[in-house]
Amino acid sequence: MFEVWASSGFHSSLAEVAVEARRAEAMGYDCFAVVDSIHDGLLGAALAIEATERIEIATSALACFPRSPMTTAVAAWDLQQLSGGRFRLGLGPLIRPIITGKYSTDWHPPAPRMREYVKSLEAIFDCWQNDAPLEFRGEYYTFSRQQEYSKPAKLEHPGIRIHLAAIGPNMTALAGELADAVVPHPTNSSGRYIREVMLGNLTRGADRVGRSRDQFEIIANPLTAIGSSKEAIAAQREVHRTALATIFSTPNYWPSLKLFGWDDVGLRLNELVREGRWDDLPALLSDEMLNLFVPSGHCEEIPDMLMEEFGALAEGIYISLPEDPAEDRMLAGTIERLQRG
Repeated sequence: MFEVWASSGFHSSLAEVAVEARRAEAMGYDCFAVVDSIHDGLLGAALAIEATERIEIATSALACFPRSPMTTAVAAWDLQQLSGGRFRLGLGPLIRPIITGKYSTDWHPPAPRMREYVKSLEAIFDCWQNDAPLEFRGEYYTFSRQQEYSKPAKLEHPGIRIHLAAIGPNMTALAGELADAVVPHPTNSSGRYIREVMLGNLTRGADRVGRSRDQFEIIANPLTAIGSSKEAIAAQREVHRTALATIFSTPNYWPSLKLFGWDDVGLRLNELVREGRWDDLPALLSDEMLNLFVPSGHCEEIPDMLMEEFGALAEGIYISLPEDPAEDRMLAGTIERLQRG
């Protein structure tokens, strides 16, 4: 039995995010996560909350390091209040070139910094909800001032849940230590990777603070190709082939390639990018590789496939919204079956 999550389209405008959120709610999804990349994920989350009544709304992996924890805390507090307790805060560290080159933000080791980021949020939330003195001092963040007149009102539904996007062993261990959920990258969402690599790192982090496995969720995040015809499924697979080939050209995303013995593919993809040969990338991703990274099947058969691969490993799973809204009703049946288990 899974919680079923959807996310906004990577290129979706803010107006489109609201429409997608309404579709996701009508189809029976449990959570709709808003991408924070081209458009602001917090603004998108606010619009998604306003457009819905039942479904949980999250940021998928908010680019948090370019934002002060106080800035994020204010937004998360407002969104939790606006949603009546339906908001989930997803945080992501991003890779070094993006942090420094796109956001002009100093680079620091991401796992220790993320620990302080989350602990800062907890201290701020404790101050606002329980009137605890704001006194957090760390290596990267210090918070020691909260005037009473500018403190937000207490929440009717406190306890904002935080999930972390994780790729490497240290960030994964950190999720086991202090997050409510972990969302692996699509490149690391195969059942084998979760079982053989991720669970060990999550346990290592959880053991540091005496947490048990039932104190956090794993939300599997594979790219899926689901459709009502072989042609539709094949078309989605080719889109994912291109996306994965591009992602795997960056060394940070090679853990799964190493696990499956495809280190050479990552090296070659990286070489092609350096040569500017972007159009040649997809051909290096074989059908065998695609079968492992992209669960594919008809709407009626995919639930059994996903439950077999992830049922003993994860509490939730991402399933993309259909490109064509005419497919929504068919996929709604798939979602219901995954939720029933």
